[in-house]
Amino acid sequence: MTSPDRDTQDACDVSQPDDPDCGCPPDADTGGSSATGSNAAADGSVTQFSVPDMDCPSCAGKVENSVRTLDGIAAIDAQETTGTLTVTYDASMTSPEAVADRIEKAGYSIDRGKAATLSLTVPDMDCPSCAGKVENAVGSFDGVSSIDPQPTTGTVTVGYDDRHLSEADIVGAIESAGYEVTETDGTATGAESGDSIWTSPRALKTWASGGFLSVGLLLEFLLHSQNASVTSVLGSELFVADVLFLVAIATGGQEILRNGYYSARNRSLDIDFLMSVAILGALVASVAFGEALYFEAATLAFLFSVAELLERYSMDRARNSLEELMDLSPDEATVKRDGDEETVPVDAVGVGDIVVVRPGEKIPMDGVVVDGQSAVNQAPITGESVPVDKTDGDDVYAGTINEGGYLEVEVTSEAGDNTLSRIVEMVEDAQSNKTEREQFVERFAGYYTPVVVAFAVVVTLGSPSVLGTTWSTAVVYGLTLLVLACPCAFVISTPVSVVSGITSAAKNGVLIKGGNHLEAMGAVEAVALDKTGTLTRGELTVTDVVPLNGNTEEEVLRCARGLEARSEHPIGEAIVEQAATVGVAERDVDDFESITGKGVRAALDGRPHYAGKPGLFEDLGFDLSHVHATTDGGVVTQTAQTICDRNNCLDLLHDTVPALQSEGKTVVLVGTEDELEGVIAVADEVRPDAARTVTRLRELGVQHTIMLTGDNERTARAIAEQVGVDEFRAGLLPDEKVAAIEALNDEYDGVAMVGDGVNDAPALATATVGVAMGAAGTDTALETADIALMSDDLSKLPYLYELANDANGVIRQNIWASLLVKALLAVGVPFSLVPIWLAVLAGDAGMTTAVTANAMRLSRIRPDGAEATGTAGD
Repeated sequence: MTSPDRDTQDACDVSQPDDPDCGCPPDADTGGSSATGSNAAADGSVTQFSVPDMDCPSCAGKVENSVRTLDGIAAIDAQETTGTLTVTYDASMTSPEAVADRIEKAGYSIDRGKAATLSLTVPDMDCPSCAGKVENAVGSFDGVSSIDPQPTTGTVTVGYDDRHLSEADIVGAIESAGYEVTETDGTATGAESGDSIWTSPRALKTWASGGFLSVGLLLEFLLHSQNASVTSVLGSELFVADVLFLVAIATGGQEILRNGYYSARNRSLDIDFLMSVAILGALVASVAFGEALYFEAATLAFLFSVAELLERYSMDRARNSLEELMDLSPDEATVKRDGDEETVPVDAVGVGDIVVVRPGEKIPMDGVVVDGQSAVNQAPITGESVPVDKTDGDDVYAGTINEGGYLEVEVTSEAGDNTLSRIVEMVEDAQSNKTEREQFVERFAGYYTPVVVAFAVVVTLGSPSVLGTTWSTAVVYGLTLLVLACPCAFVISTPVSVVSGITSAAKNGVLIKGGNHLEAMGAVEAVALDKTGTLTRGELTVTDVVPLNGNTEEEVLRCARGLEARSEHPIGEAIVEQAATVGVAERDVDDFESITGKGVRAALDGRPHYAGKPGLFEDLGFDLSHVHATTDGGVVTQTAQTICDRNNCLDLLHDTVPALQSEGKTVVLVGTEDELEGVIAVADEVRPDAARTVTRLRELGVQHTIMLTGDNERTARAIAEQVGVDEFRAGLLPDEKVAAIEALNDEYDGVAMVGDGVNDAPALATATVGVAMGAAGTDTALETADIALMSDDLSKLPYLYELANDANGVIRQNIWASLLVKALLAVGVPFSLVPIWLAVLAGDAGMTTAVTANAMRLSRIRPDGAEATGTAGD
């Protein structure tokens, strides 16, 4: 059964949510949550298999054709980039076992692992007697290696051989004992093969085939005297070299012919079938025309086997980029229980447990720090290059690294529901979201192969009369074209690029939830940005303190702190925080009173003080047009000098307050009934990288940037001018933001909306691409947006656009390069310009390896300021 931290996956049947006989609910971590998605699971059962050898489009097509012969198949999603097959089916008409049988009948083995562990929640098992009953029921099966019923927690953990038992068997046994199973969490512990692809059984056969081919070549072309005649077949002599070529064919072509047989059975016109026809055709032609083509057949068998190994190696590189994400989370955790520390599997850690994380260790679960302090490297989740200080009350994420200190973390989510698990799951699901180019290429491939095969037939039949070639040469032409008829290189060009781009983004703290979103982001012409929490920090801070009438900044802040200490208003909190940062002393506060809509009043050290809007002090009788500024040795302070043109006299009413407000700041006056003591300006601070982000987006090709905000026009204008957007719209309600996005969609070809993923949900959903800021640990943001910036880092936006734009360029390069190479080779075949070995190495293995390597270049792109930089280019 599927699990985010497991490579090998067995079949898992996920029935409808209301099916009482189902052991795998749709929200379990099973195939139901992958590829086909939860909607599919709601309409039918879903089963998922790991098919490691399904590593190219033709393989996937063969498996799909075989499975589709079953009745009741609703949907099939074959992911050659991960080697997984997900099937949605009608449980009343077929079963996972039948699907598995069809996969094997297509010539592909299913990786079922060896030992599996299944954790089940059985809430009614609440006493030792109940536990004994469950243990007896499950223990009656052969293949059960261990049973651990825990009546205190209502859970049962079963170790079993999944070649003999399925999860449904175990669940059925427990239910037959009279206990309902409410949750399942299956994980596999089957050993992975540590063998290199180059030392696998097929590789060894390939190298042996190459050895026989090499000796045959020596005898055929150099050691003529040693190449004696062995026998005669239908009037044609068979020499020693020919025998060696036949042995090379038998050794290297065994897998090819086997797969070709399954292709023929499943009516799949794929590369295995085409290569089998080419090899057998060469052997038949050798006998029929009396001109030995054993060398050509042996060359095909050997070189195509090498091509298959190269293709598998290239695909493994793409798969490893996802596996690296899976490997971020540790397998074990140190938990404090009853005053002692014990090391347990991560799956055994529950919400509320306290885990201990020492320096250099990975944090195993999402949680909150309850003791200790340390710097935590959050790069695996958020992509932040600088470790973040963590102390009591701070959130931490699974997969991040404790750099220095000792931490105790209270777990807040289950192992399969933490931030890292959701990222891995979404990255896996993203691969099933096909781009428009990918869909086009798949449609094109359906026509390409039949056309090239037809061309091969025409060339074979027409070459003797049109070009004056011999029939044996014409047959070689035809066989060469059959090799070029496989569309693997350009079909695989898009998915490997998408996988590379999405996994590379995930490692840099950007979660892209589908290849279609990656493609769309790279093509947007306009970017709309929310103000609060996106271009600004979303937190009020004190920006200016203007002391008046002989007071100092510290005295103004001291009074303001006393007045605002009991206020719950965000402005008051910002003032108190600034005063605490400066270190001003506290004052005795009595008779605190909030003056609705105007400010606050309190007695500080027995003397009444006020803090609030300018209108409050006008009501108290102050002349705000003539106030004396505090000077330093007769020189007006810098702030006063900027906004005062009467030396040490300020016009608060017409100059100072409007000037500060024009910068998007909120003004608070502080004083007594008799004296104004100072002016404090508070603002939502613009992010330091906001202006650079907007500039960088423009440099990368974004035509228009716009800020959308519900704030007033004066504040919006000030922020817009500061960050440099092309346009701003203020005072917008959520539905008006949606209307603004719709208008932009009409004007530009693609609009990205960047917001916080909660307040901006309607606008995010309306935009071509919705991008959520600071989504780490936030379910709503992860679910709302098409793309999530895991950290609260706006500078990741240009990186995202550059990556998406370059991914589109790489996809175009791969598609057109592979088509062009195939076309040139095909045209050159009838003119004897393309030998059969070149068709195999360049047209098949070479292009497949090249497009994969080109796609891997996307991993070189890094956010600005990261250690490595690079570009895949267009």
